[in-house]
Amino acid sequence: MSQTDFEIVVDDPTAPEEDSPAVASSGPVEIVVCLLLLALAATLGYDNWRTGISWDSTGPEPGYFPFYLSIILSGGSLYGLVTALLARRAASETFVTRAQARRVLAVFVPTLVFCLVMQFLGLYVASFFLITGFMRLVGKIALWKSLLTALLFTSIMFVTFDIAFDVIMPKGPLEAAFGY
Repeated sequence: MSQTDFEIVVDDPTAPEEDSPAVASSGPVEIVVCLLLLALAATLGYDNWRTGISWDSTGPEPGYFPFYLSIILSGGSLYGLVTALLARRAASETFVTRAQARRVLAVFVPTLVFCLVMQFLGLYVASFFLITGFMRLVGKIALWKSLLTALLFTSIMFVTFDIAFDVIMPKGPLEAAFGY
């Protein structure tokens, strides 16, 4: 047997359990997503129709291209909805299990908190907390490595965007204290 014939198997201790109960099945999730996309397409279509979807003497009006993109999104949503409604699904076709949903929420909730905190503390401080938290809680990385990585990353981000490229980023009280 050659060296390339060996298979390496690594057990992931954080992988979801195989016996985790189902939270949602695929059919209803597909229907809900298609309905939400259809509602988004209708909202965008109406708003762009209101701003103008025709051509005038100078070219297309502001809503011309977005309106037709919303028509394409509507068509895709309707196709997905009809396909999902006509599909004969087995009752055991699971979309997400409880363990998988827990892992997704472990990323989604901190990211949502990051977006909210960024409004008050600014991009760089919120990024520092997000990176430190993810490395520490999700990655189980040592505190000093998490803090050092977050500090280096946010410092490089600050120098790159605010100093080198002069891009306006959301800032908070810490940047204001240093005159930025």
